[in-house]
Amino acid sequence: MKNLLSFFLSHRLRALLRKEFAQIRRDRRLAMSLIVPPTIQLLLFSLVLNATVSNLKLGIIDDSNTPESRNLTNTLTQSKSFRLAGHYFSVEKLGDAISRGDIDAGIVIPYTYARNLHRGQTVTVQLLLNAMNANTAAIAQGYAEGVIQTYNADLPNQGIRASFQQIAVTNLVRRGVAQLTGAYLYNPGLVNSWFVVTGLFGLLLILNGSIVAATAMVKEREAGTIEQLLMCPAGTYEIIIAKIAPLFILLFLMVLFATALIKVAFDMPFHGSLAVLLTGAALCNLSGIGVGTVIATFTHSAYQAQLTSFFVNPLLTTASGAITPAEAIPDWLQPLVRINPIRHFSVIARSSMIKGSGMETLWPNFLILAAFTFIMVSASVWRFRKQLS
Repeated sequence: MKNLLSFFLSHRLRALLRKEFAQIRRDRRLAMSLIVPPTIQLLLFSLVLNATVSNLKLGIIDDSNTPESRNLTNTLTQSKSFRLAGHYFSVEKLGDAISRGDIDAGIVIPYTYARNLHRGQTVTVQLLLNAMNANTAAIAQGYAEGVIQTYNADLPNQGIRASFQQIAVTNLVRRGVAQLTGAYLYNPGLVNSWFVVTGLFGLLLILNGSIVAATAMVKEREAGTIEQLLMCPAGTYEIIIAKIAPLFILLFLMVLFATALIKVAFDMPFHGSLAVLLTGAALCNLSGIGVGTVIATFTHSAYQAQLTSFFVNPLLTTASGAITPAEAIPDWLQPLVRINPIRHFSVIARSSMIKGSGMETLWPNFLILAAFTFIMVSASVWRFRKQLS
């Protein structure tokens, strides 16, 4: 223990650390890259990557042209989901408008709409959806069905007979009826940005950590200061620690800034322990630095390092479940999901902040994240030592 303490307090290590901090202080672009891009990405992506569908352009064919049909049209267009984009007089023109992208959806009200309503008969209203984006089409269909249900519930108040299927009183004893009641735990307001922003948090830690570490390492090699380090009396491990520690401190300051930004900008709840979140973020930072250092040891220029990162980082991103549910990822990518540090930090961030989970629940995620961090940092140290030798 005494030898370890004297190693970290040695004048050679302190001199190397001062040299690294001075070099980072002179590189203003590096400091800006740790503040501006994460802020923009957290704010922009969390607002844009939203599953909520609104203001869909709706085209209408009203063959009935009655107060009842106009009431249905008003009910649809007065909701936040749809807005009136125009009236059409044939299904062909409506279909052409959907194919051109002029409208997103179309509704066809038949000629017999009002007559059948007053007779208590079932009326079929056709809804046409542009399913180029299948997810948007499915959500829009659900919105339209909800609007129609609200409209049907209001029909008796207008003096229109509705066709309901009722259960006789004598059958209630012999036949049971199951009813489903939903309860939204941890996120009763269904705020979609809470899921997205916590996933982006881990995404930015890995991406920024790997890119900054790779760029800093390669730039020093291009400047020729690696050879100067070899001539100094410092040992290999002192050089490696001096290279990693300043980057880790800068990235951890970015973690604190991003945590405050998430709390203030998105009104994110914080039910768990700050120590749990920061411990996971520290491991995620070290993982990113390890990935970036390994990339730097295999490349010879900053452009090569950036190009290699474009092959590694998208693979980690798509197989993380940070933005989309991990269960939707294909089975052949699931092994990568299980060891992905972004995936496990996203679980830690969401569970600790929204659910209030502690280490007793999240220890499997911490274990995998720590194992990945140890492997990547060890590989980066081995590759860096090999390069120095």
